[in-house]
Amino acid sequence: MLLFLRRRGRHLVAPVAGAVFLALWIVAEAGRAGLADHVIVVSAFAVAIGLSNWMPSTALGLVVVVPLLQALRLLHRPTDTTWPEYLAIVIVVGIVGAGRSDLLRWLAVPVLAVASAAAAWAMVVPTAADPDVWGLWVGSSSGTRSDLVFIALAIAGASGIGWAVGVAIGASWRIGLARVRVVEAERETEVTTVELQAEQERARIARDVHDSLAHSLAVVVSQAQGAAAIAARDEHAAQALQDIAEVSRAALGDVRALVERIQGAGDEARHGLDDVPPLVEDMRELGMSATSESHGTPSAVTPAVGAAVHRIVQESLTNVLKHQGRTAAVRVVLDWRGPGLGLVVTSNGEAPLVELDGPGSGIAGMQERARLAGGWLRAGTGDEEHDFVVTAWLPTVDVPAPTPVPTLEVAR
Repeated sequence: MLLFLRRRGRHLVAPVAGAVFLALWIVAEAGRAGLADHVIVVSAFAVAIGLSNWMPSTALGLVVVVPLLQALRLLHRPTDTTWPEYLAIVIVVGIVGAGRSDLLRWLAVPVLAVASAAAAWAMVVPTAADPDVWGLWVGSSSGTRSDLVFIALAIAGASGIGWAVGVAIGASWRIGLARVRVVEAERETEVTTVELQAEQERARIARDVHDSLAHSLAVVVSQAQGAAAIAARDEHAAQALQDIAEVSRAALGDVRALVERIQGAGDEARHGLDDVPPLVEDMRELGMSATSESHGTPSAVTPAVGAAVHRIVQESLTNVLKHQGRTAAVRVVLDWRGPGLGLVVTSNGEAPLVELDGPGSGIAGMQERARLAGGWLRAGTGDEEHDFVVTAWLPTVDVPAPTPVPTLEVAR
C-alpha cells in the first residue's frame, strides 16, 4: 500500500503543478488588456509542466520551442507583467531531474541552457515594431548585450537550481522507496521461511504416512490379486478378492494424491502468474532497468506452480536490488515453448545496497519452493562480469516434465 501511495503521489505532482501554474497566471493577469494572444503561450507552458513526468521528452521540447518561437516573434512575447511565465522552465527541468531516466535527467541541462537563452532574447532584444523590452521595464541603461547576458544567466541559474533540487528529491525518493521495498521483501522472506518450514514438516509427515500406508496397501493389492488367481474356481471368493484389490488400488491412488497436495503450495495460494508483472514494475519504479518477456503460448498451471513462480521472481528481484543495486539491469523471461514452464531471471549490476555478510538462504528457499512444486532451480554467476542468472523449470498441467523429478514410490 505504501508503495502504491508513493507511486500515485509522484504521478500527480506534475499535473497538479501545471493546473496551479495556469490558475495562478489567470488570477494574476485577470482584467489586463491585450492578454488574449498570450493565453496560448501560458497554456503551452502549463501543458509542458503537466506532461513533465508522464512525457518528459515532450515537456522538454515545449519549454525550448515556445521561447524560440517568441524570440522569432512567431508567438506573443512576454510583457512587463507576464515574463514570470518562464518559471515553467524551472519547474519542468526540476520534475524531469527528479525522474528515473538518467538520459533525460542529463538532457535537461542543455535544454535549460537553450531555453534560457531563447527566453532572454525574447525579453531583452527589441525590434522596430516592438521596442517594449526589459530595458524599458526596469529603466536599465547598461545596453541590450549586457541585459541579454544578465537575463540569460539569471534564468539559467534559477533553472539549474530547480534541476539540482529535482535531482536531489528524486534520489531521496528512490532511496526511500528502495528501503521500503527491501523491508517489505524481508518481511515476505520471513513469512515465506515460516511457510517453507511448515510445508517441509507436512511433507515429512506425508512421506511417513506414504511409506507405511502405501506399502501396506500395495501388499494388500498384491495378495488379493494372487489369492484371486488361486481361487478362480470359486466365483464368489474370486469376486470378493477382486473387489478388495480394486478398493485397495483406489485407496493407494488417494494416498498419492494427498501426498502431492501436501507437498504443493495448496489451492489457497495467494499469489500467481498474474502478480509477476507488478513485481517487475516495482523495480522499474525504483529506477532499475527491468523488463519482462513471455515466449510461446501460456499453458495452465496449478496454484502451487503459480505461487512458486511468483515467489521465485520476487526473491530474485529482491536479491538484485540488495546485491546489485537500483541501477542494475534485470530481465525476467517466461518460456512456454518447451515441455513445461521455463523461468530465467538475468541481471547485471555492481552497486549493492547492502554488503554480503555470509551465505544467505534466499537461493536455498527458491530451490526448495521449485522442488515442492515439482520442478528445479539453479542460480549462479553468468558469462559476463557482475552477471547473475536464475534458471528454473516448473511443470504445467497438461505436459510431463522433461526430466524425472524425485517422487515417492511404493515400496515393493
